[in-house]
Amino acid sequence: MNVFEILGPAMVGPSSSHTAGAVRIGYICGKLMGEKIINADIGLYGSFLLTGKGHGTPQALIAGLLGMKPDDARIPDSFEIANENGLKFTVGEAKLKEAHPNSVLLKLEGKSGKKLEIIGESIGGSIINIAQIDGLPANISGDYPTLIASNMDVPGMVAKVSAVLYSANLNIAQMHLYRASRGKNSVLIAECDQEIPEKTINEIADINGIVKVSYLSLEN
Repeated sequence: MNVFEILGPAMVGPSSSHTAGAVRIGYICGKLMGEKIINADIGLYGSFLLTGKGHGTPQALIAGLLGMKPDDARIPDSFEIANENGLKFTVGEAKLKEAHPNSVLLKLEGKSGKKLEIIGESIGGSIINIAQIDGLPANISGDYPTLIASNMDVPGMVAKVSAVLYSANLNIAQMHLYRASRGKNSVLIAECDQEIPEKTINEIADINGIVKVSYLSLEN
């Protein structure tokens, strides 16, 4: 057992799962958008819905979307800060099936019109998982720089993306592939050991068959 497991994460409480975990979900979703978020439709599920108000879960999610981390003293004031920064939001109930009890559905819109629909899970101790992106399964912990490439399910897509990453001398720690059905929409998720340069991300976005690219950077 390490010190983190004994003391827990540095955070604004009261809950590591309902508050700190919610901030991390919002923060990672904001990083995946890669631009200022102007609209957020937040749907709470399970324990997030039943006890989230008392734990400040809605405020925590909005704080994360604004770029705050779990130890930011401004978290309780995130609603007011969102209004000041032009972030419009609604908070309601998500109708999910067989989801983790601490789940949230976020429908986000950025200033350029980019949209993302994400289901995030708070597993405990501020550990989170991005379980779904744009209706397709995902499995993103937020512990690695991560590329998410939405694409058409056509032959050679994995090889093309891997070749671009290889040419940039980037090592893939893990790669996951998900698809709706054969020949339909699919998603390629590549967790890398190093940050992916913007030039490389743009090269991947220009590959024929790539529909949308999102990127999770661990840099501030």
